[in-house]
Amino acid sequence: MSKNLVVYFSRTHEQYGVGNIAEGNTAVLAKIIADKTGADIFEVRLKNDNYPTSYTPLTEIALKEKKAGARPEIMADVENFADYDTVFLGTPNWWADLPMALYTFMEAHDWSAKKVAPFVTHEGSGLSTIPSKIKAVTGAEMLEGFELYGHIAQNEREKAEEKVVKWLEKLKF
Repeated sequence: MSKNLVVYFSRTHEQYGVGNIAEGNTAVLAKIIADKTGADIFEVRLKNDNYPTSYTPLTEIALKEKKAGARPEIMADVENFADYDTVFLGTPNWWADLPMALYTFMEAHDWSAKKVAPFVTHEGSGLSTIPSKIKAVTGAEMLEGFELYGHIAQNEREKAEEKVVKWLEKLKF
């Protein structure tokens, strides 16, 4: 029987289209996926989280990190990563890319023989180039990605859950 893991990065505080939030948009989807699949769940967190809590300054830092190819240090890691067959990898869409902390995570692991199912929250950018960037870093087999507006994840949870379930069914989970 295969073993599944949900890995995600998410932000709280002020976010575009939803205002100040206590639970990040990507976190909402990650928890739905873990619940529906029985997967283990891991949140990628920054060791020194000094990101701004306001939206516009956060986007400026995200762009600066992207241009610099930053690899922020993360707090913890998945100890038994090799045990998992499928990884659901969740991210907000930051400048048509993943937050740099997810690159730190991806580059720290051997993705051989793994399948990756990316899921992305956004406010209009969709999946962008995120699946191809994950593929380039991990070399893993890519499953069809899922994207959802953050305001739906945040404010229409039943609708978000319905869409996640349809995606999971399509992937045969």
